[in-house]
Amino acid sequence: MKNFSNYSDFDKKEALHFESKVVHGALGCEPITGAVSMPVFQTATFRHPELFQSTGYAYSRLQNPTRQELERTMAILEGGIEGFAFSSGQAANMAVFSLLSPGEHVILSDDIYGGTFRIVGDVFGRYGIEHTYVDMADLDAVRAAIRPSTKMLFVETPTNPMMKVADIAAVSAIAKEIGALMVVDNTFLTPYFQKPLALGADIVTHSSTKYLGGHNDTISGIVVVKDNEEIADRIRVHIKSHGSQLAPMDSWLVLRGIKTLAVRMDKHNENALKVATWLRSQPKVKEVFYVGFADHKDYEVTRRQTTGFGGMISFTVDSADTVKRILKNVDMIMFAESLGGTETLITYPTTQTHEDTPKDIKEKLGITDCFLRMSVGIENAEDIIADLDRAMND
Repeated sequence: MKNFSNYSDFDKKEALHFESKVVHGALGCEPITGAVSMPVFQTATFRHPELFQSTGYAYSRLQNPTRQELERTMAILEGGIEGFAFSSGQAANMAVFSLLSPGEHVILSDDIYGGTFRIVGDVFGRYGIEHTYVDMADLDAVRAAIRPSTKMLFVETPTNPMMKVADIAAVSAIAKEIGALMVVDNTFLTPYFQKPLALGADIVTHSSTKYLGGHNDTISGIVVVKDNEEIADRIRVHIKSHGSQLAPMDSWLVLRGIKTLAVRMDKHNENALKVATWLRSQPKVKEVFYVGFADHKDYEVTRRQTTGFGGMISFTVDSADTVKRILKNVDMIMFAESLGGTETLITYPTTQTHEDTPKDIKEKLGITDCFLRMSVGIENAEDIIADLDRAMND
């Protein structure tokens, strides 16, 4: 692990447990000075020693040591050959969908983040990329959606916001049968709880704004490629050409967040189970969507492919008036978009995260005017429950 001479030699930490990997990352410290915290290399350009010689860095759009440490760290944590850090989760997904050519077809989870819905339909649809939305938990439906032109399967699991679960290994096997890329958005569970590449996926994406960063203080996205050098090269060209790379300061913020990922995810997981169980006991709550319930229809899949349930809960209440009451009266809990931070956030998907999803699709999925999504934070669970109780019932 020790390196006091260069930025090229780093240890993949294969002998370490995950909890140690997140703390020590790739280089683990700045190799020249020994600074324990990787510095923020807030520079646009880099000086060269002389003609035809380089320090390994030229211009921060191409590469920057702070961003490189984040990218290497994420490749280690997800088990891929190369990671890429983007200016947002949307920018990360843009790079992934850019792997498709006009006339090619992608199958996506039907219950998917509204921003991904917008990218596929409004942006790539204009360039001849065809798409179909499918319940990825239904393998027969996945097979039925395949066309000769299908080149990618894009899976959220658990889905946002209905908490559907796809069998990553089974869907990956279908993708391989037809020579298509298998992509998994691992934002909700992170590699601490779920490792899609080990289950057969080719690419993993993240909105690292969420659990990886973990503090609601930066916007960022991650792509990790499993083992395909050609795909990695194409994404590298994309990020170089589009200028969608993550800035040094934001890279440092995500790196810092990752150091506490394991302990935070354990607390999110613990709290979410308590809050979800309490919600089920409330007369005004009609249904709770949470992958950690033993009666969730895909509970056995979740137990097989993950080591935790995460911190996300969705639920429906008895009326729109109850929704308004909760959103107005929560105090410690914050009514705000996003998820995965230390603070508990509650969101109204139909007008926020899924505003761009057509109304008929939202209604079919169950995203109604009585539907709420909660990102359970790391506060004391009793305080979260007490705030919800007061906001809903007082």
